[in-house]
Amino acid sequence: MAAERDLSGGLESVAVELWPPGESPPPFQYSPDCVPGADGAVDPTEVTFPGCPCRARSCSPRSCPCARRGAAPLFECNAMCRCSDGCGKRVVQRGLRVRLQVFLTAAKGWGVRALQPIAEGTFVCEYAGEVLGLDEARRRARAQTAQDNNYIIAVREHVHGGRVLETFVDPTYVGNVGRFLNHSCEPNLVMVPVRVDSMVPRLALFAAADISAGEELCYDYSGRFRNLPPNEGERKAAEEDNVQRKPCFCGSRTCAAFLPWDGSLFPGADTHSSRSPSVPEGT
Repeated sequence: MAAERDLSGGLESVAVELWPPGESPPPFQYSPDCVPGADGAVDPTEVTFPGCPCRARSCSPRSCPCARRGAAPLFECNAMCRCSDGCGKRVVQRGLRVRLQVFLTAAKGWGVRALQPIAEGTFVCEYAGEVLGLDEARRRARAQTAQDNNYIIAVREHVHGGRVLETFVDPTYVGNVGRFLNHSCEPNLVMVPVRVDSMVPRLALFAAADISAGEELCYDYSGRFRNLPPNEGERKAAEEDNVQRKPCFCGSRTCAAFLPWDGSLFPGADTHSSRSPSVPEGT
C-alpha cells in the first residue's frame, strides 16, 4: 500500500507519501532533479566545474578548492571530485533524506508536511523542475489564467559588481515534491541556491527552525523571509488592483494578505502572484 502511494514512483531514496487515500494531484512527471527546459536555453545537468583532488573521505574546508570558492554562493563537491560520496561537502546532491507527505489542505490545495521531526539547518528538499530561459519563463507566465497555479520561480542572486544572476525553474510539467510547498509569511523553510556541477544553482530548501512531525512545510515565495504585513498605503493599493492577485491563507499573525508576485514576468501588468526569491550579495 505504501509503495502504491509513493508520489515519486520510487525515484526518491525515501518515499513521498500521498494523503488522503483515493485523492491525487493533477498528473505531472516526477523528477528528483532539475532538467533542461523545453526551450533548451539552459542545461542544468552539464558538468562544467573542475573537481577537487582531495582523496580523503571528507574534504577539509581549509584545503579543498570547492570549499575555497566561497561561503556565498554555496558550492558542493561535484561529480569530478576525487573525495568519497560520504564527503561533508555533499549534501543537496544526495537528495531527499527526510520523510515527507503531500496532503490535501483545507484551503490551500495540496501542501507538504513533515512525517518526522526535522532539526533547524537540515536540508529538506530541492525545488526541482524545468530550468528555463527568461523568454520562455515569460511566455509561460503570460499564458496562465488567474485560476491557474503558478509554479514558476524566479531566483535573483545579487553578486559583486552589481550583476544579477537569474534562474527560472518551472515544475508545472516536470518536478518533484518541492512543487507542492505552500507560501507562508512566517515560513519554517528558507531557500538557498547551491551549486554542484555548474553555475546553474540547485534551489535547496533548509529548515529555518526546528520542525515537528505533522507540521506543514512552507517557505516565503518572495524570498524576503519573515514577511511584515503591508502598511496602510500598501494595503489600499492592493485592494485597488487585486483582480488577479491571489489571497494568502497562511494564517500567520504577520500575513501580508496576498501571495507575492513578480511583475518582471508580466510586462505591462503587475497583478499576478508569483515566486521570486532574491538572494543577497555574496562574498
